[in-house]
Amino acid sequence: MSARIGVAVMAVLLALYIVLVGQRAWLLLTSGDTVAVIMGAALIVLPLLAVWGVGRELWFGVRAEQLGRRLSSEDALPTEEVAVRPSGRAIREEADAVFPVYRAAAEQNPDDWRAWYRLGLAYDASGDRRRAREAVRRAIRLERAEHRS
Repeated sequence: MSARIGVAVMAVLLALYIVLVGQRAWLLLTSGDTVAVIMGAALIVLPLLAVWGVGRELWFGVRAEQLGRRLSSEDALPTEEVAVRPSGRAIREEADAVFPVYRAAAEQNPDDWRAWYRLGLAYDASGDRRRAREAVRRAIRLERAEHRS
């Protein structure tokens, strides 16, 4: 729940930023000075890139959560008990011990989104966020392709 509050706060701050930058961009674009017009155009492009990036990450979060709920409803989430620190993060050594099972499952079933999602959870528990996101993105693509078929 706190993550959703954080996302909402960041979205509101981004919207405020876009409005303020948009006002400045408009002033620069209408100034008539060539350098100011170029700066105004840049001030329009940069917030658009920020919106695209935030939107992409929000959509990733929504889709990942949907797949997680679907796996949970199928009772197909990992069942291994891994000890966690007081912060809630898994103890890496324990997470690393169960990781090979999920990597092997994904390698044996390269078109199974469920295997890739579970591999993403294993990567995350092992502390490798970049590979966790890659695995979950692959799971999202595979599930989407499966859903279209």
